[in-house]
Amino acid sequence: MYDKTDPRAALAAAKPGDMLSRTGLVAEPQAAQFQGTAPQIVDDAGESWLHRGHNFLVAYSQAVPGGRFERIGQVDEYAVLLPEAGARITWEGTVAEVPGFSLAFVPPGDSSVEMPGGGTLVRIFSTRSADLAALCGNAGGYAVARDHIPPFAPWPDPPEGWKLRSYSLDVAPEPGRFGRIFRCTTLMINILDPFEGPRDPAKMSPHHHDDFEQGSLALSGDFTHYLRWSWTSDMSDWRPDAALEMPAPSMLVIPPPVIHTTRATGPGSNLLIDIFGPPREDFSAKAGWVLNAEDYPVPSPKG
Repeated sequence: MYDKTDPRAALAAAKPGDMLSRTGLVAEPQAAQFQGTAPQIVDDAGESWLHRGHNFLVAYSQAVPGGRFERIGQVDEYAVLLPEAGARITWEGTVAEVPGFSLAFVPPGDSSVEMPGGGTLVRIFSTRSADLAALCGNAGGYAVARDHIPPFAPWPDPPEGWKLRSYSLDVAPEPGRFGRIFRCTTLMINILDPFEGPRDPAKMSPHHHDDFEQGSLALSGDFTHYLRWSWTSDMSDWRPDAALEMPAPSMLVIPPPVIHTTRATGPGSNLLIDIFGPPREDFSAKAGWVLNAEDYPVPSPKG
């Protein structure tokens, strides 16, 4: 149910008989406020807050100058989001100086991210990084299996092989394109165009996902997330509507098939990042939407 000006209105409609007709799919949203709460990690590199979904997790860090964040034997590809300050990223002996306002993907293996000037660092992993998943503030939130979410499966390896890849976020909006979408083998990240001032309440976008979660990471501004659980034939599935006010920095993981929409409410710049793991097929099918599509192939058709 998108406003007609929303590019997602052109996505293919959900198939008949989707998850909204099933029972027993209730799951609570996973919300984390990073400001004013205790970080999960405090060390020589800085302070880090960790929060997870079913298939992905976010490590939001405030790095000290020179802070170094290391991964040894990393199991799969991960993302490094640099909202403002630049970083020095090392992977298997290769060093890249990545400027601020960039997104980088780091291959499996040994790597590190060093923040020479300190500042905000966001790393995004799959939950196959079991050591980080165990440290998340909501590590117990997935003790009950989400059997309506398919098992995580990475997308194909890049045809040119593993290497550090980075992309500037200085991408101008384009009519018909939704946000600034990038993907790798494990993740899809959409750095939405900032809302300057509150979002028009007459142009909201309530929708749901059948079988994957959405992580909404607020980096600046204020947001209200509106959630609605569909009524099924089983009243134990029913929940009252929720409106979660979450100023940045914060993260909300929205479970399927909860209907949701988000309104920026701050007076200044409101920046939201949407996270999915693995990448979304529907967004990938839209020509021009994934800005680095040439670097990462889509899976072969099934059948």
